[in-house]
Amino acid sequence: MSTQKTVRQSADAVEENELRLDQEKAEQIVDALNTELANSYVLYHQLKKHHWVVEGAEFLPLHEFLEEAYEHVEEGADIIAERAQALGGVPVSGPTNQERRATVEFEGEDVYDVRTMFQNDLEMYGDIIESMRGSIELADNLGDYATAEILREILVTLEEDAHHFEHYLEDDTLVLEEATK
Repeated sequence: MSTQKTVRQSADAVEENELRLDQEKAEQIVDALNTELANSYVLYHQLKKHHWVVEGAEFLPLHEFLEEAYEHVEEGADIIAERAQALGGVPVSGPTNQERRATVEFEGEDVYDVRTMFQNDLEMYGDIIESMRGSIELADNLGDYATAEILREILVTLEEDAHHFEHYLEDDTLVLEEATK
Protein backbone atom coordinates (compact mmCIF):
# COMPACT_ATOMS: atom_id res chain seq x y z
CA MET A 1 0.00 0.00 0.00
CA SER A 2 1.22 3.46 -0.82
CA THR A 3 2.49 5.69 1.95
CA GLN A 4 1.13 8.76 0.16
CA LYS A 5 -1.18 10.72 2.44
CA THR A 6 -2.57 13.29 0.02
CA VAL A 7 -6.27 12.76 -0.61
CA ARG A 8 -7.24 14.37 -3.92
CA GLN A 9 -10.97 13.94 -3.36
CA SER A 10 -12.94 12.63 -0.43
CA ALA A 11 -15.05 9.59 -1.33
CA ASP A 12 -18.27 11.33 -0.37
CA ALA A 13 -17.52 14.65 -2.08
CA VAL A 14 -18.92 15.76 -5.40
CA GLU A 15 -16.76 18.37 -7.06
CA GLU A 16 -17.67 20.85 -9.74
CA ASN A 17 -17.92 19.10 -13.10
CA GLU A 18 -17.13 20.18 -16.63
CA LEU A 19 -20.53 18.97 -17.86
CA ARG A 20 -22.09 22.15 -16.46
CA LEU A 21 -24.55 20.31 -14.29
CA ASP A 22 -25.36 22.27 -11.13
CA GLN A 23 -23.41 20.82 -8.20
CA GLU A 24 -26.50 20.28 -6.04
CA LYS A 25 -28.12 18.31 -8.85
CA ALA A 26 -24.90 16.43 -9.51
CA GLU A 27 -24.73 15.41 -5.85
CA GLN A 28 -28.21 13.88 -6.01
CA ILE A 29 -27.45 12.06 -9.25
CA VAL A 30 -24.07 10.77 -8.07
CA ASP A 31 -25.77 9.45 -4.93
CA ALA A 32 -28.31 7.59 -7.09
CA LEU A 33 -25.58 6.33 -9.42
CA ASN A 34 -23.60 4.98 -6.48
CA THR A 35 -26.69 3.09 -5.29
CA GLU A 36 -27.10 1.61 -8.78
CA LEU A 37 -23.39 0.77 -8.87
CA ALA A 38 -23.56 -0.96 -5.48
CA ASN A 39 -26.68 -2.89 -6.53
CA SER A 40 -24.93 -3.95 -9.73
CA TYR A 41 -22.00 -5.42 -7.85
CA VAL A 42 -24.20 -7.32 -5.41
CA LEU A 43 -26.02 -8.84 -8.39
CA TYR A 44 -22.71 -9.45 -10.19
CA HIS A 45 -21.32 -11.43 -7.25
CA GLN A 46 -24.49 -13.47 -6.87
CA LEU A 47 -24.54 -14.33 -10.58
CA LYS A 48 -20.83 -15.16 -10.47
CA LYS A 49 -21.44 -17.48 -7.51
CA HIS A 50 -24.24 -19.22 -9.41
CA HIS A 51 -21.99 -19.54 -12.46
CA TRP A 52 -19.43 -21.34 -10.28
CA VAL A 53 -21.81 -23.70 -8.47
CA VAL A 54 -24.51 -24.56 -11.03
CA GLU A 55 -24.81 -28.33 -11.55
CA GLY A 56 -27.01 -30.84 -13.28
CA ALA A 57 -27.93 -32.00 -16.76
CA GLU A 58 -28.31 -28.38 -17.96
CA PHE A 59 -24.95 -27.35 -16.48
CA LEU A 60 -23.21 -26.07 -19.60
CA PRO A 61 -25.94 -23.84 -21.08
CA LEU A 62 -26.77 -22.46 -17.61
CA HIS A 63 -23.08 -21.91 -16.82
CA GLU A 64 -22.68 -19.99 -20.09
CA PHE A 65 -25.94 -18.05 -19.60
CA LEU A 66 -24.87 -16.93 -16.13
CA GLU A 67 -21.47 -15.85 -17.47
CA GLU A 68 -23.17 -13.70 -20.10
CA ALA A 69 -25.52 -12.25 -17.47
CA TYR A 70 -22.76 -11.25 -15.03
CA GLU A 71 -20.72 -9.80 -17.89
CA HIS A 72 -23.70 -7.60 -18.84
CA VAL A 73 -24.01 -6.43 -15.23
CA GLU A 74 -20.30 -5.66 -15.01
CA GLU A 75 -20.37 -3.69 -18.27
CA GLY A 76 -23.27 -1.62 -16.96
CA ALA A 77 -21.52 -1.07 -13.63
CA ASP A 78 -18.44 0.26 -15.39
CA ILE A 79 -20.55 2.74 -17.36
CA ILE A 80 -22.34 3.86 -14.18
CA ALA A 81 -19.04 4.36 -12.33
CA GLU A 82 -17.57 6.39 -15.17
CA ARG A 83 -20.67 8.59 -15.28
CA ALA A 84 -20.49 9.23 -11.52
CA GLN A 85 -16.87 10.30 -11.94
CA ALA A 86 -17.72 12.54 -14.92
CA LEU A 87 -20.29 14.32 -12.76
CA GLY A 88 -17.60 15.09 -10.17
CA GLY A 89 -18.26 12.19 -7.83
CA VAL A 90 -16.31 9.20 -6.63
CA PRO A 91 -17.75 5.81 -7.61
CA VAL A 92 -18.35 3.54 -4.63
CA SER A 93 -15.75 0.84 -5.12
CA GLY A 94 -14.95 -1.06 -1.93
CA PRO A 95 -16.93 -4.24 -1.24
CA THR A 96 -17.90 -3.13 2.28
CA ASN A 97 -19.17 0.23 1.07
CA GLN A 98 -20.93 -1.37 -1.89
CA GLU A 99 -22.73 -3.75 0.45
CA ARG A 100 -23.72 -0.83 2.70
CA ARG A 101 -24.94 1.30 -0.23
CA ALA A 102 -26.87 -1.44 -1.98
CA THR A 103 -30.63 -1.67 -1.66
CA VAL A 104 -30.51 -5.36 -2.60
CA GLU A 105 -29.13 -8.19 -0.51
CA PHE A 106 -26.79 -11.02 -1.52
CA GLU A 107 -28.44 -14.40 -0.92
CA GLY A 108 -25.49 -15.68 1.15
CA GLU A 109 -22.80 -18.26 0.70
CA ASP A 110 -25.00 -21.37 0.74
CA VAL A 111 -25.61 -23.27 -2.48
CA TYR A 112 -29.21 -23.78 -3.54
CA ASP A 113 -30.92 -25.80 -6.23
CA VAL A 114 -30.91 -24.15 -9.67
CA ARG A 115 -34.57 -23.11 -9.51
CA THR A 116 -34.08 -21.37 -6.14
CA MET A 117 -30.92 -19.65 -7.35
CA PHE A 118 -32.68 -18.37 -10.46
CA GLN A 119 -35.70 -17.23 -8.44
CA ASN A 120 -33.35 -15.30 -6.14
CA ASP A 121 -31.66 -13.77 -9.18
CA LEU A 122 -34.95 -12.80 -10.80
CA GLU A 123 -36.12 -11.19 -7.55
CA MET A 124 -32.92 -9.14 -7.36
CA TYR A 125 -33.23 -8.15 -11.01
CA GLY A 126 -36.76 -6.91 -10.30
CA ASP A 127 -35.61 -4.82 -7.35
CA ILE A 128 -32.74 -3.33 -9.36
CA ILE A 129 -35.01 -2.60 -12.32
CA GLU A 130 -37.39 -0.67 -10.04
CA SER A 131 -34.50 1.23 -8.48
CA MET A 132 -33.01 2.06 -11.87
CA ARG A 133 -36.36 3.41 -13.09
CA GLY A 134 -36.37 5.73 -10.07
CA SER A 135 -32.84 6.91 -10.86
CA ILE A 136 -33.82 7.55 -14.48
CA GLU A 137 -36.79 9.61 -13.32
CA LEU A 138 -34.55 11.56 -10.93
CA ALA A 139 -32.01 12.31 -13.65
CA ASP A 140 -34.77 13.39 -16.05
CA ASN A 141 -36.37 15.62 -13.42
CA LEU A 142 -33.02 17.26 -12.66
CA GLY A 143 -32.33 17.91 -16.34
CA ASP A 144 -29.50 15.37 -16.66
CA TYR A 145 -30.82 13.74 -19.80
CA ALA A 146 -27.50 12.09 -20.63
CA THR A 147 -27.42 10.15 -17.35
CA ALA A 148 -31.06 9.19 -17.86
CA GLU A 149 -30.24 7.90 -21.35
CA ILE A 150 -27.19 5.97 -20.12
CA LEU A 151 -29.31 4.31 -17.43
CA ARG A 152 -32.08 3.55 -19.94
CA GLU A 153 -29.61 1.64 -22.10
CA ILE A 154 -28.43 -0.36 -19.09
CA LEU A 155 -32.05 -0.93 -18.06
CA VAL A 156 -32.88 -2.48 -21.45
CA THR A 157 -30.15 -5.09 -20.95
CA LEU A 158 -31.21 -5.75 -17.35
CA GLU A 159 -34.81 -6.28 -18.43
CA GLU A 160 -33.79 -8.59 -21.28
CA ASP A 161 -31.67 -10.71 -18.95
CA ALA A 162 -34.42 -10.78 -16.30
CA HIS A 163 -36.83 -11.98 -18.97
CA HIS A 164 -34.42 -14.82 -19.83
CA PHE A 165 -34.35 -15.85 -16.15
CA GLU A 166 -38.15 -15.80 -16.26
CA HIS A 167 -38.09 -18.17 -19.25
CA TYR A 168 -35.76 -20.59 -17.46
CA LEU A 169 -38.16 -20.67 -14.52
CA GLU A 170 -41.21 -21.65 -16.59
CA ASP A 171 -42.68 -25.10 -15.97
CA ASP A 172 -43.02 -25.97 -19.65
CA THR A 173 -40.50 -28.51 -20.94
CA LEU A 174 -39.86 -30.78 -23.92
CA VAL A 175 -38.64 -33.51 -21.57
CA LEU A 176 -41.18 -36.30 -21.36
CA GLU A 177 -42.26 -37.28 -17.86
CA GLU A 178 -41.15 -40.87 -18.42
CA ALA A 179 -37.67 -39.64 -19.27
CA THR A 180 -37.26 -38.27 -15.74
CA LYS A 181 -37.93 -41.64 -14.04
